[in-house]
Amino acid sequence: MRTRPLGRTGIQVSPYCLGTMNFGIGNPDRDDCARIIHRALDAGINFVDTADVYGPHGVSEEIVGAALRGRRDDVVLATKVNGPMGDDPNRRGSSRRWIISEVEHSLRRLQTDHIDLYQIHHPDPGTDLEESLSALTDLVRSGKVRAIGSSNLPVSEIVEAQWVADRRGLQRFRTEQPTYSILNRGIEREILPTCSRFGMGVLVWSPLAMGLLTGRYRKGDPVQDPQKMHWVPRHMTDERKRDAVEELLPLAQDAGLSLTHLAMAFAVTHPGVTAAIIGPRTMQQLEDLLAGATTTLDDEVLDRIDRIVPPGTDLGPLDISYTPPALEDPALRRRHAAERAAG
Repeated sequence: MRTRPLGRTGIQVSPYCLGTMNFGIGNPDRDDCARIIHRALDAGINFVDTADVYGPHGVSEEIVGAALRGRRDDVVLATKVNGPMGDDPNRRGSSRRWIISEVEHSLRRLQTDHIDLYQIHHPDPGTDLEESLSALTDLVRSGKVRAIGSSNLPVSEIVEAQWVADRRGLQRFRTEQPTYSILNRGIEREILPTCSRFGMGVLVWSPLAMGLLTGRYRKGDPVQDPQKMHWVPRHMTDERKRDAVEELLPLAQDAGLSLTHLAMAFAVTHPGVTAAIIGPRTMQQLEDLLAGATTTLDDEVLDRIDRIVPPGTDLGPLDISYTPPALEDPALRRRHAAERAAG
């Protein structure tokens, strides 16, 4: 599997990144998860992405750490911080207090002395970006972290983070991790061009749109398989997305591809995308993804995709995304409520 530059870090990564969100939850068998990791590495994937919140009490990181014993130096290892790791309100977020503490927990679970890419998992409106970047800079200078990145940031915060780093002489985010698929192309408008302008690598998650682009979920089918989902993605009930899938299926067939292979090839075709994160739950799913790793799409196929889902378009809401607090709390967008709260 050929590699690509991870932004301007000098690190080379495979265009498929093994995501481990399912390890410990969707697949609780640690030995089986380790076999999936080894198979991915043997196939040429050198990029593994996890997070402290994947699985209860960091179990995904533990599984990854155990599986990488003896192979750690051959892997670009990425993890994330920010999500809640207990009921204590200080065991979450992007404060210096929590970042400096949690990185030690992640290093222990991952059985390593350094993390290649340490990412802020979500925006934290209650913490200054300078606070977070200062803590992350100290981790880079200490050798515990090689590069830092962000995930799910709106474009305004991507730009602000770059400015803060430049003004304060801090390490800057080298990567961004947004959602991207044929059904959710919104990042093509601003995020991808902005990341390109700043030389940032882009790791896209959910290139299969939470499974909708596997072809398993057809229009009129039940929306939930209780054996495989611990929540019902919003788009499973979005008729626009289901209608698009029905149009994409014959397109894939005409191209001699499965819908899964079409969707994965689309995700890594955009020149602004460094790698697409795959999240197999089983060995069978991994083998299917690997079988399409060399797939390329010609202009005719890409033009047909553009007619079904125009560039820069999100078909319906994202299933997991950052929502500014003011969009959820009416008091934050109504002056009289804010004045009452202030006394």
